[in-house]
Amino acid sequence: MMPDSMKKLIMYGRRDCHLCQEMIASLQELQKQIQFEFEVIDIDSDPELVSQYNERIPVLVSATGKQDEICHYYLDDVALDAYFAKVR
Repeated sequence: MMPDSMKKLIMYGRRDCHLCQEMIASLQELQKQIQFEFEVIDIDSDPELVSQYNERIPVLVSATGKQDEICHYYLDDVALDAYFAKVR
C-alpha cells in the first residue's frame, strides 16, 4: 500500500477554459470523499505544454512517474478509480 502522499494528480489546462473549471470543481467535490492532492498547471506558461496538449485540455495525469494520462475533457470517474486502486 502506497502512502496517501503518492495520490497526487496534475491537471493541465488554461485560463478561460470552461471544461477546465468543470474538472477542477469535480476534483474538489471528490476530495470530500477521497484524500488526494492535485495541482493545476496553465499550459500557456510553457510552449512545450501548449504543443503537447493545446486543444485537448483539460488533461488529468498522475503526478508521479511518467505522468500517465488518466482522462481528458471531462473527469472520468472509472479511470480515476482505477488509478487510485493502482496506487493504493
